[in-house]
Amino acid sequence: MADITDIRAILYTEKTLAMQEDGVLVVQTSPRMTKNSLKAVFQEYFGIKPLRVNSMRVNGKVKRFKGIAGKRPDSKKFYVFLPEDAKIDSLAV
Repeated sequence: MADITDIRAILYTEKTLAMQEDGVLVVQTSPRMTKNSLKAVFQEYFGIKPLRVNSMRVNGKVKRFKGIAGKRPDSKKFYVFLPEDAKIDSLAV
């Protein structure tokens, strides 16, 4: 089962900040995280039950550095829809 250490980052871009105003949090995680395990993490650590969770798998890009091919790690991106009254103080920008 996945836990909070599988959450890599909370994404803060122009688009995601606009989504946060509507109660949607964008989270980047390891590929082994599932929707149900992410919901469990939010309930356990933040005390918030998400309304729904959408997921998207992101394949790592193949990049070259000094002629040697490498690959960025794969990840998953989750769109977590929070209730209107839910606030996570530690995540505020």
